[in-house]
Amino acid sequence: MKLDVPPAPLEALVRHFADLRDGTHAGHATRQGKQDAFRQAATLLDAPARQVLAEFDRHLLLGSGTVKATGAQDDAAGGSFATWSLSWPEQRAAAVAPITLVAHYGAGFHHPHLRGATVGEWPLNVTDAGQAAELVPVLRAIATADLHNLVFQRDWRLVPALRP
Repeated sequence: MKLDVPPAPLEALVRHFADLRDGTHAGHATRQGKQDAFRQAATLLDAPARQVLAEFDRHLLLGSGTVKATGAQDDAAGGSFATWSLSWPEQRAAAVAPITLVAHYGAGFHHPHLRGATVGEWPLNVTDAGQAAELVPVLRAIATADLHNLVFQRDWRLVPALRP
């Protein structure tokens, strides 16, 4: 019998909520352990983040962009962050934010999070079933972010799969 394995974003979300339930992050209960896990995660994210930004540069910016990464850094409030940004001449001339991926672990956070510079709206331009199917990863990302925010507003008990 084949087990029903959830898509990777859902597995990651369950790990995230289980950490809330258990008071841990990546197996660590102390702030220092969680901080070390964040730094490792930022290192692991470097190649995928650069890959995604390079895809945007190649296909949309025609190679005119510049990728910059900070690596894991401490912030002034006692938290940590890592950023990857893609800037290009037209964006700089317009004085708007570059495309930015941010990993952050705020001083008061239980665990780290990811965000963008302006994330909140996704374009929708679907005219056939193939185009609709191509949106599955985006729809998963939106639903994952939405459920995460709902848990953030209340707590992990909103998710029946986390109950004993």
